[in-house]
Amino acid sequence: MSSNYFSGMSSACLTICRNNISQLLRKPFFHDFRTILLLWVLICLIVSLTKVYNSDNNFMVFRGVWEHTLAQLPLYDAYPQEYNDINHYGPFFSLVIAPFALMPRWIGLLCWLLFLSLFLYIGVRRSDLAKFQQLFILWFCTHELLNALFMQQYNIAIVAGILLTFTMIERGKDFWGAFFIVLGTMIKLYGIVGLAFFFFSKNKVTLILSCLFWGIVMFAAPMLISSPEYVVQQYGEWYTNLIEKNADNTNVLTGNMADLSTNISLLGIVRRTTQIITYSDLWLIIPGVIAFGIPYLRISQYKNIAFHQTLLASVLMFTVLFSTGSENSTYIIAFVGVALWYCCAPWKRSRWDVALMVIVFIFSSLSPGDLFPKVIYREIIQPYALKALPVSIVWFKLCYEMYNRDYSPQRPATSLTT
Repeated sequence: MSSNYFSGMSSACLTICRNNISQLLRKPFFHDFRTILLLWVLICLIVSLTKVYNSDNNFMVFRGVWEHTLAQLPLYDAYPQEYNDINHYGPFFSLVIAPFALMPRWIGLLCWLLFLSLFLYIGVRRSDLAKFQQLFILWFCTHELLNALFMQQYNIAIVAGILLTFTMIERGKDFWGAFFIVLGTMIKLYGIVGLAFFFFSKNKVTLILSCLFWGIVMFAAPMLISSPEYVVQQYGEWYTNLIEKNADNTNVLTGNMADLSTNISLLGIVRRTTQIITYSDLWLIIPGVIAFGIPYLRISQYKNIAFHQTLLASVLMFTVLFSTGSENSTYIIAFVGVALWYCCAPWKRSRWDVALMVIVFIFSSLSPGDLFPKVIYREIIQPYALKALPVSIVWFKLCYEMYNRDYSPQRPATSLTT
């Protein structure tokens, strides 16, 4: 038989598979938000059952922030009798974790996971995205949500807060946009990237004054359960803690080679592949900031909501790719950005874009899990931080598009399968 025959057969098979998948995705099951909400609740229950009294170490660290603040103990010391790690969250986090720390351990863990998941769900649903865009983001990020829930990390709430910051500023509610900026900043610093939407604000003075107001409120709030002297001291120690943590992440090739769980970023890829530790990450961060900032010069595009949404996607990916503190659980932030990049463009995505999304899902989301070959992950992906590579490619492509594409509405919103 000729090669043309086999080529035709392959093309026919691909068409059939694509049509079958398309028909499957049109089922009401995949277009009902209640389906996703129920699935996320079940995931939280399953994760909590696997973690309780076994490997809920991060949750125990978080509980410790509340207990140590009450007792006015150092927040950034090691407590090996309680947990195996050191807290890296700000003093204000003591009030956020308080309701969950007061519950029995397993109930508190379950409610914490539900809080994180529902916060992200609300962040997406409260946005001005079209229904098919919201559905796409929620489905695409479900597996990465699972990865983050297994680590019980606050990163899920960070991305929810950034989404709500964007939504509030877009709606002219800068007071509440400032609330989410300061909330994320006072807990894990990442929230400060919400200031990237400053130029889209219609009430810039209000936004600045609101940030100052919320900054004062959240700075002082932990004093209600401790003392002013204690809180001021802990903020100073938090700064020192973050500096030391960044140094540890940067020096992963020397003193901490056994721990490859941090600096899973574009910075980490370069450092681990070159095996050079003597340079400053600023050699990469400064060009990254310039590449990120160039789209702001396209003022003529500011009138297009798709341009705003794509900048939001860039913010979410940049936050992870250029942070030495990026871990597997941090990628829920980047994944929401990847999904936004794909579904918010006013033009039809190409087959290459679809293929890139598949690569991102397989190599950046599935690779740390049990469904991916362990040998490939442990010998190639993990040592060189290659989880960040597909997301980096998406971000570079996003930057290129924001430099030259027109984000004016070009087609009506279509279905999830577009």
